[in-house]
Amino acid sequence: MKRKILIVDDYPNMVDMLSVRLKANGFDVIFSYDGVEGLQMARLQKPDLIILDVLLPRMDGFKICRLLKFDEKFRHIPIIMLTSRARDIDKKTGLDMGADAYIYKPYDSAALVQKINELLNVHTLVQQAENVTASANAI
Repeated sequence: MKRKILIVDDYPNMVDMLSVRLKANGFDVIFSYDGVEGLQMARLQKPDLIILDVLLPRMDGFKICRLLKFDEKFRHIPIIMLTSRARDIDKKTGLDMGADAYIYKPYDSAALVQKINELLNVHTLVQQAENVTASANAI
C-alpha cells in the first residue's frame, strides 16, 4: 500500500517538483496551495506525512502544525516544515509547534526523501508499539 503525502505550499512549481519526486519514490501525493484548505485536507484525508510551508495564504504553517499536533486524532502524523524561513527563531518556532523536521529551501531532494522515509519508519514503529500496548491492556 502506497503511503500518502500531503504537500501544502502556495507555489505551484514547488508542489509540482515535490510531487514528481515523491511519486517517483512510490508515494501517493495530494496537495493544497492554501493554509485553510491544507488543514481541512489533513483532517479529511489523514495523510501518512505532511510537507508544510510556513508562508501560506489564509493560515500560516506554524498554526496548521500546532492545530494538528495538539489534536489527539492527528498528532501522530509526521510534519516536515519545508520553507525559505531560515532564521533560527523560525526553526525553533516550527519545532515548538510540533514539527518533526524543519528543512530550508532550497533543499536537497535526496535528503528530503531520506527524511520522509525515516519519519515514516519511526511513525510505523510507534503505531505498532501503541497497538501492542493497547492489546496488552485489553487482556
